Amino acid sequence: MKRVLVTGGAGFIGSHLCERLLDAGNEVLCVDNFYTGTRQNVAHLLPNPMFELLRHDVTFPLFVEIDEIYNLACPASPIHYQFDPVQTTKTSVHGAINMLGLAKRRRAKIFQASTSEVYGDPTVHPQPEEYWGNVNPIGIRSCYDEGKRCAETLFFDYNRQHRLRVKVARIFNTYGPRMHPNDGRVVSNFIMQALRGEDITLYGDGLQTRSFCYVDDLVEAILRLMNNTADEVTGPINIGNPGEFTMKALAETVVRLTGARSKLIHLPLPSDDPKQRQPDITKARAILGWEPTIALEQGLEKTIGYFDGLMKAGLA
Repeated sequence: MKRVLVTGGAGFIGSHLCERLLDAGNEVLCVDNFYTGTRQNVAHLLPNPMFELLRHDVTFPLFVEIDEIYNLACPASPIHYQFDPVQTTKTSVHGAINMLGLAKRRRAKIFQASTSEVYGDPTVHPQPEEYWGNVNPIGIRSCYDEGKRCAETLFFDYNRQHRLRVKVARIFNTYGPRMHPNDGRVVSNFIMQALRGEDITLYGDGLQTRSFCYVDDLVEAILRLMNNTADEVTGPINIGNPGEFTMKALAETVVRLTGARSKLIHLPLPSDDPKQRQPDITKARAILGWEPTIALEQGLEKTIGYFDGLMKAGLA
């Protein structure tokens, strides 16, 4: 049994990770400041004596006794990370420094949830880990993009300078139950608009592409990376679904699955919005023996059911 710290543990991905860690027999300390995470996401875990929930902001040091750390703390949707961009950068950078300091003191292995946003608006497609990216350092998305890039720098410097055991994953678009219904991400936007009988909002021509990974597949890859005992397997490793879909195709699929009568309407494309995003998961397949197993329609049906339940309960 290990005592495992999950920062951002009450968030969308973090809550699913906490479940899996508890199922594996670990003691889990879930830390969240509830900026985007919610107690509701982990309410079902509170009766478990192996689970502890602590309200804390990772931009401040944390002194706890743990064996492993999963650092997921940071708002991940544009509407949330652009609301307070300075705090977003501090969460990525100061949060990484504080968690790395804790890992150094405890000699603990530490996982960093990085992002496909480190590739910016890519000029290489699909994106392999060796690609350094095409990021605007002063744009409205830079607080998140550059914050995560700096966090990666810190992780690898701690690895080289202090021989800290690090694992870094670059997470591509992920969806599933417990997404925030108003987080501004494309999957939640489309589903909520369809369930409300509203028109579906497409930005630009709707032909920009994304790749969507169901949350259960993502968590499985995170655990495989963290449980890889080879210290030289540090990452960064892309985790995502290489299936590529246009925004228009996604919107049409959501309308069909919900049975909505929503029309597709077009609005101007946001600043610095990437035109393409698709992971090269060659390393994940070779090193982790992992690839996604849940098809988009199957995952969308589960996610639609979750949001429909929230609406019927008056929670969305």
